[in-house]
Amino acid sequence: MGKVLMKGNEALAEAAIQAGCRHYFGYPITPQNEVAAYMAKRMPEVGGVFLQAESEVSAINMIYGAAGAGARVMTSSSSPGISLMMEGISYIAGAELPCLIVNIMRGGPGLGDIQPSQSDYFQATKGGGHGDYRLVVFAPATLQEMVDLVQEAFDVADRYRNPVMILGDGMLGQMMEAVEFKQKPCTELPVKDWATTGKGTRTRNNIINSLELDPIKLEEHNKKLQKKYEEIAKNEVRYEMYNCENADIIAVAYGTTARIVKSAIQEAKKEGLNVGLIRPITLWPFPVEPFEKVADKVKAFISVEMSAGQMVEDVKLAVNGKKPVYFYGRIGGMVPEVKDVLGEFRKIAGGER
Repeated sequence: MGKVLMKGNEALAEAAIQAGCRHYFGYPITPQNEVAAYMAKRMPEVGGVFLQAESEVSAINMIYGAAGAGARVMTSSSSPGISLMMEGISYIAGAELPCLIVNIMRGGPGLGDIQPSQSDYFQATKGGGHGDYRLVVFAPATLQEMVDLVQEAFDVADRYRNPVMILGDGMLGQMMEAVEFKQKPCTELPVKDWATTGKGTRTRNNIINSLELDPIKLEEHNKKLQKKYEEIAKNEVRYEMYNCENADIIAVAYGTTARIVKSAIQEAKKEGLNVGLIRPITLWPFPVEPFEKVADKVKAFISVEMSAGQMVEDVKLAVNGKKPVYFYGRIGGMVPEVKDVLGEFRKIAGGER
């Protein structure tokens, strides 16, 4: 199969089907509705299950049940809908169940609007639900990368028995680009001998649960989870470094905002400004290594976001006080423009910040 022109939400949905997902539960919300609409059409064609739940709360608990039975399962929503799922996501993490959760972000807070935003960074990376849990969070910048990361997200979820989130924005969900489904369609899932699929030859039944009333046992379970998160942080960090070799300024951006920053970097070159980009592909675990590589060589860093300043906190931690860290963002569904990002580069280079 060669390249095909697809809308982001639909490409993501097809990638999930190619990755072996046969169970989708969700509830409509703009700007990700095309995921559910595509799944409603395609799931019956591949022998899968599509169910529009009565709410996002119901949908995430259906994910819990299907994941517990060993199914490769996903849901998708947008910012307020993900908020409603948070209790269920915490249960899923506590029960150590693999699944894929997609958030195509919109402006907020509250109902906000349906324009693109990146203001759910805290929610995704700092544990939007209760308890000491973590999601692996992928942030694609192109539709091709999003398609590729869907397969990887399911594999990582199964490898660590942990929920994984793909964090995009309204632009990524609604734009159209040529994509290629490079992975061979998944026909066989990993063995899940922990799933609630009947006793079989086991000597005891499998039980999926996130409740433990004995604090000693719960502490041990939490220690086990933290050890798993340490393993994820060691093995699953992904990032891109762009034009960083001799850069004086390093911009940090993720998702579609990184594409705008790359254009601003090209414009900066014409003015003799040497600016690089560190693009986190995993927002958690957050990539510290690229900052350690360049912190001693550059003048300053600037985090560019479609938020009031959320990732900038992780950037500051990664830089560890070695150089100044500035911030530029647009909020409420507004998108940074190349000329304004370029203006920020000029200010830093000229000592105006």
